[in-house]
Amino acid sequence: MIIVTTETISGKNLEMLGIVKGSTIQTVNAFKDIGSGLKTIVGGELGNYTKMMEKARELATTRMIEEAERMGADAVVCVRYSSSSVMQSAAEVMAYGTAVKFI
Repeated sequence: MIIVTTETISGKNLEMLGIVKGSTIQTVNAFKDIGSGLKTIVGGELGNYTKMMEKARELATTRMIEEAERMGADAVVCVRYSSSSVMQSAAEVMAYGTAVKFI
């Protein structure tokens, strides 16, 4: 499966199949959240949250690809990511794009 942020794939003619998406809501456990809260006092990267968001993007991407495969797609173009806070210490990450078939 080819995943790109562009509207086209060089050398390929594309037939659009439709929008595909994948999402997840992730959080860190309470103890890591407390530790991260203390980290904000001294500054620096919040490693636990960085890992959480990396995992969330990976899972959202996997779910988007699975949806595209069910549609018979060869690729997903115009891929984008969005995130939003759902509640304190929890974030939703969504991956979305257009599933296409090579013609």
